[in-house]
Amino acid sequence: MQKKLHIKKGDTVMVISGESKGQKGRVLNVDRAKERAIVEGVNTVSKHTKPNAKSPQGGIIRKEAPIHISNLMLVDPASGKPTRIGRRLNDKNKLVRYSKKSGEEIK
Repeated sequence: MQKKLHIKKGDTVMVISGESKGQKGRVLNVDRAKERAIVEGVNTVSKHTKPNAKSPQGGIIRKEAPIHISNLMLVDPASGKPTRIGRRLNDKNKLVRYSKKSGEEIK
């Protein structure tokens, strides 16, 4: 069974360690098996490509590389600052994520 992660696709996150520390971006994809996420505009690498049907010119393409989720922290929608995440039952007996900093529910 795969581990339940604190980050989902579409969340806004901040990088808390590594080369891209301090950058914010939206999560494009999460790999639960490897515990890594691809964040928009963060951890970009240069990929050298041969000419093909998709890119007839070829050349160097900048693209986002996966970053480990332990280096990411969710940004609180209310304050815009990074926060830890908790889980609790809401009034409809559904498990929801909430911000530990503001106590607000995260959609």
